[in-house]
Amino acid sequence: MHEKQKKSSFSRLADFAKSHKEKYTASVIFAIAGVAAGFVPYFAVARMIVSLTGGNRAFSFYLIWCGAAALGLAVKVLCMNISTHISHKATFAVMSEVRYRMASKLTRVPLGYLLDTPSGKLKTTMVERVDTIESPLAHILPELTANLLVPLGIIVYLFTLDWRMALVSLITLPLGFMAYMAMMKDYVVRYTAVTNAGKHMSATVVEYINGIEVIKAFNQSANSYAKFTDAVQQSTRLMLDWVKATQVYSAVAQSIWPAVLLGVLPVGCLFYLNGSLSGPDFITIIILSFGLVGPLIAAVRFTDDISKISTIVGDIGAILDEPELERPTDAKKIADYGIMLQNVNFAYGDEPVLNGINLMIPAGGVTALVGPSGSGKSTIAKLIASFWEVSGGQVTLGGVNIKDIPTGQLMDTIAYVPQDSYLFNDTVRNNIRMGKQDATDAEVEAAAKASGCHEFIMKLEHGYDTVTGGAGGHLSGGERQRIAIARAMLKNAPIVILDEASTYIDPENEAVIQEAVAKLVAGKTVIIIAHRLSTIIDSDQIAVVRDGKIAGQGKHEDLLDSCALYHDMWQAHTSAKDQL
Repeated sequence: MHEKQKKSSFSRLADFAKSHKEKYTASVIFAIAGVAAGFVPYFAVARMIVSLTGGNRAFSFYLIWCGAAALGLAVKVLCMNISTHISHKATFAVMSEVRYRMASKLTRVPLGYLLDTPSGKLKTTMVERVDTIESPLAHILPELTANLLVPLGIIVYLFTLDWRMALVSLITLPLGFMAYMAMMKDYVVRYTAVTNAGKHMSATVVEYINGIEVIKAFNQSANSYAKFTDAVQQSTRLMLDWVKATQVYSAVAQSIWPAVLLGVLPVGCLFYLNGSLSGPDFITIIILSFGLVGPLIAAVRFTDDISKISTIVGDIGAILDEPELERPTDAKKIADYGIMLQNVNFAYGDEPVLNGINLMIPAGGVTALVGPSGSGKSTIAKLIASFWEVSGGQVTLGGVNIKDIPTGQLMDTIAYVPQDSYLFNDTVRNNIRMGKQDATDAEVEAAAKASGCHEFIMKLEHGYDTVTGGAGGHLSGGERQRIAIARAMLKNAPIVILDEASTYIDPENEAVIQEAVAKLVAGKTVIIIAHRLSTIIDSDQIAVVRDGKIAGQGKHEDLLDSCALYHDMWQAHTSAKDQL
C-alpha cells in the first residue's frame, strides 16, 4: 500500500494545508481575538447594570462602558473579517493546488483507469468535492478553535464567581447535544450514500448530454431515458430521506441550546434569596451566559462539516492514491527507434486481451496492424505508447524497456493519433499547436497544408481562429481527424502511431491524406492500425492480429498466400469496394 493510502482524512487535509500553515495560524489568532472582543459588550452590560443597581449615577461611567462595548464589537468585526480573509486566501490557494495535483495525477495513471471511471464522476470530484473542502479549511480551523477556546476561558471565569451557577449555565449543552447526537447517527453512511448518488447523477447527466444526438434520434426524452430518470430520482429520494430522518432532532437541539435562562434564572434566584449568591455576581452570570452559548453552539454545528470530511477527502484521496505508471526521472539514451514486443501479455481486469505477443517493429519503417474488431490491435498500440502497463513480457524501444524511460521523454518520442481524436474548445490554430507549443503560425499552417486541411479551415467563419466547440463539435468527424493528423505531424516525433486515423476521411480526400502522411512520416517509425486494407498494402510489414495473438506477419503479397485470415479480410474488403 502506498504511504498516502495510510493517511487519515484529517492528516491528508493537514497535508493539503501545510504549505500555508503560517496563514492559517494568523487566521486562528485573529479569530480568537475576534471572539474574545465579542464578549466585551457582555462584560460592559453586566458592569453597567451592576453599577446602576448599586446607585452609580455618573453618566461618564456609563459612556465609557458603552464606548468599550462599541469598540469590542468593532474589533470583533475587524478581526473576524481579517481572519476570514486570510483563511480564504490560503484555502483557495490550497484548492487550486489540490486540483493541479489531481490533474497532474491523471496524466500519470494508466489509461484504463480513465476509461473505467465516468468523466462525470471525475468532474464531480475535481470540482464539487474540492469546493467542499473550503468549509473545513477556511472556517472550521479558525472559527472552531476560537469558538471553543474563548468560551472555555469565560467558563473558567464563571467558575471563579460561582461554580454552581457555572454548571447550571452549561446544562442545556448536554441536553441539546443528546438530540444532536441522535441526528448525527449514521451520518457518515447517509452522507456517503447521498454523495455517491450525486456523483452517479452527475456522471449520468454528462452521459445524457454527450449522447443527446442518439437520444433525440430515437425519440427519447429526459423522462423516458430511464438511466437519467432513475439517477435523478435516486439522488432526490436519498436527500429527502436524510432530511426527514434528521429534521426533528435538529429542531429539538436548536431549541434547547439557547434556552440557558430556563436554568440560570430559577436556580440563580434561589441562591440569591438564600444569600449564597450576590446580586452583582448573579447579574454578571446572567449576562455572560447569553454570550457563552452562542459560540459553543457555533462550534458544535461544525461537527456537521467535520463528519463530511472523511467522505470529501476520501473521494479526493481515491484519485491521488491511484497507482501510477512507474517511470524513472532521468532520461535514457535510446540507440534507435525500433520497437520490440517480447512475449507480451495484457488483460483488462480479469479478461485476457493479449497472449504472448512477439513483434519486431523496425526503425524507420511502416508497420501495419490489422485484424478483426476486438483482436487487440489498439491495445498493442496503447502499450507501445505506455498508456497501460503490460501484464507480462516487455516492450522495448531502441533496446530499452519502456518502463525504464521517463514518461516525458517517451511522450516526446511518440505522436499518437487515435481513432476518435479529441479537440479542445479552442481555436483551430491552438488545437494544431498542441503538437508543438512554441510553433509559429507559419509552422501551424504548413502542417495543416501538409495534412490536407488548410483548404477547409480557410472556409470556416474565422479561418484558423475559428473555435472548434466542445470536443470539436462544430466540425465533422473527418475535419476533426485531419486536424488531429496535422497536430501529430507538427509534433515531428520520431515514432508515429495512427490508430485507425483515417476512419472519418471521406473517399475523395483519402488519397490526398495518404500522400500527405506518406511524406510527413518519411524516415520515421510508423505504426498504422487500419480497417481499410487498401491504405496499408504498401507497408514494410503487416502484422495480422487475432484473439490477442499474431496470426501472420509479412508483406501484403506474402500474407495473401500464407495467412488465411488476411486473405479472407482482403477478399471481403475488395468485395465491399466493388459494391460501392
